[in-house]
Amino acid sequence: MAEMGKGVTAGKLAINVQKRLTRAQEKVLQKLGKADETRDVAFEEMVANFNKQMAEGTRLQKDLKTYLTAVKTMHDASRRLHDCLADMYEPDWFGKEEMDALAEDTDTLWLDYDQNITDKSLLTVDTFLTQFPEIKARIAKRERKMVDFDSARHHFASLQKGKKKDEAKIAKAEEDLGRAQKIFEELNVELQDELPALWDRRVGVYVNAFQSLAGHQEKFHKEMSKLSQNLNDIMTKLEEQRQFKKDDSAASKTGDGAKSEETNHSETGGSAPKSSVTNGSDDELPPGFLYKVKAIHEYTATDGDELELKIGDSVLVLAADNPDEQDDGWLLGLKESDWMQKKDTSTKGVFPENFTQKV
Repeated sequence: MAEMGKGVTAGKLAINVQKRLTRAQEKVLQKLGKADETRDVAFEEMVANFNKQMAEGTRLQKDLKTYLTAVKTMHDASRRLHDCLADMYEPDWFGKEEMDALAEDTDTLWLDYDQNITDKSLLTVDTFLTQFPEIKARIAKRERKMVDFDSARHHFASLQKGKKKDEAKIAKAEEDLGRAQKIFEELNVELQDELPALWDRRVGVYVNAFQSLAGHQEKFHKEMSKLSQNLNDIMTKLEEQRQFKKDDSAASKTGDGAKSEETNHSETGGSAPKSSVTNGSDDELPPGFLYKVKAIHEYTATDGDELELKIGDSVLVLAADNPDEQDDGWLLGLKESDWMQKKDTSTKGVFPENFTQKV
């Protein structure tokens, strides 16, 4: 027997060609109304649902991939933006180390978000869609076997109605009909069970995909919000530091002018202007005065013994009433403006040292 190709003999090829011709003839007769056609309205509805489900799943898969592409694009843009900021941020500016750590945390957060959507949402849809091609092929095969069954049924019926009955041909036709019916019904029963079950599973798939997506979106945006707030705080404090240095520089220039005026008075025999606060004078300085600081950050008091600060406030630092009980990093002080007005220490309180700068 001649070989026509890998696994295909001339005889098998001839059988396949004959099957296609027979099916084509049967379909023509059915369309012309000359042969009845096996119909199953319920199954046709199942197939319509299957095609709808496959189209929706494919669209969801495509849109999820588009969303992931957008996430990757935003991740790349975020990384480049932080790289740009890192290149511009000078080493002596406030929060340099915090800024570098924030950029690293932001990059990690984007990576995790991308990976979680890929592993949970997209993988769920991908796995669900892998079964559709095989089922679609079996639906098409059922369609072909149904035509074969109809053709065998019609051929058997025509031989039985013939004037000259050939019992051998009739027996052969009946055998072919039984075989065609068995193949068709096996496929039909399998799909009658599988298609409704597949249709019902779509709800669980969509729930898992979107619930996972929503959960990871919520977590991502919550964490990103914290990082954005940190970035905003660093920028705010950087501006406060710049403004404080600007004010301090202006104050220094004013001080230089006062010194020059004092020098001029001394050189001309004039008297120097008196200082509002004089070291060693009990009438001018509060008891326990150590030195003066200026607030470089705002501080909101959270307890009754704390001192509230605004940027630029001058504070007279006092010796602690009980040094052993004073927390590290905190100072006891009195706003200079309060002392100048009341000349008492009733408004003194503790405040964080790192919110001030010694002057």
